[in-house]
Amino acid sequence: MINIIIIFAFLILGIVLQNVKKFPVLDTYKLFNKIVVTICLPAIVLYYIPKLTWSNELLYPIGGAWIGFIVAFMLFYFLGKKWGWSNKLIGCLVLTAGLGNTSFLGYPIISALYGEQGLKMAILFDQPGTVVVLSTLGIFIATYFSKDNLKPIQMLVRVFKFPPFVFFIIACMLNVFDVVLNDGVQMVLKGLGSIMAPLALTSVGLQLRFESKSQHWKFLRLGLLYKLILTPALIYVLFVLILNQKSAMINVVLMESAMASNITASILAASYGLKPRLASMMIGYGIPISFITLIFWYFIGEFI
Repeated sequence: MINIIIIFAFLILGIVLQNVKKFPVLDTYKLFNKIVVTICLPAIVLYYIPKLTWSNELLYPIGGAWIGFIVAFMLFYFLGKKWGWSNKLIGCLVLTAGLGNTSFLGYPIISALYGEQGLKMAILFDQPGTVVVLSTLGIFIATYFSKDNLKPIQMLVRVFKFPPFVFFIIACMLNVFDVVLNDGVQMVLKGLGSIMAPLALTSVGLQLRFESKSQHWKFLRLGLLYKLILTPALIYVLFVLILNQKSAMINVVLMESAMASNITASILAASYGLKPRLASMMIGYGIPISFITLIFWYFIGEFI
């Protein structure tokens, strides 16, 4: 419950700071974005990835995160090319609708609904799923759609200069060679990771505008429709109806797939100039709306 209160507290803080005279809104949210991408997310990756132990049960939660993102890419790329959207709009929708807030929002909700065992399953969805997708395909998408005429070698350079991706490779090597970081280092990494949510949420609040005539409204509705309704529906049809999987883990996977947009994905989109206003709206409007849609998916899960 405390995490949910924190979400709204820092979103509101950002909105309030917008109206403070002489407050450097632009410089502040750009600084927060940079800290999140270059320090916080790498720390989270380096803290969690080396601890993962492979087992077949990882396939469903990992698959849920990857499927949601890949289908988002196919859908919005197709619609974008059909309706003449800009590359930046396509990239923004893929990132913000394709990835969910499976940790800061997901962990407390899953823990409250399914207890400690459910939380362990949520971590499987989040770490080798959402975090890995964001650190790999996410940066490829951000790089590809940030400019219209980006050469392949330029894309690769950007990817390998992206701190979370670099630390993801390092974390994988630590995992493969069974290298355990000492307690002091892990404590520092955990501490750096813990400041991500307040900074990211404040940044989103600084950029959020409640404009009744915004040009982004129709795209916001489309993005939220995919993230909050179509993604969990896809997971339900694929895992439950087609693969006939019925377990507590599938309930957790369904709920995690229904979470609101990923905060770090929004920050990534804004950092690469992929419609920052729409990216912040996906967070600002998506989180409160998701509390309604999550109730629906919870009851659907109870019938599994």
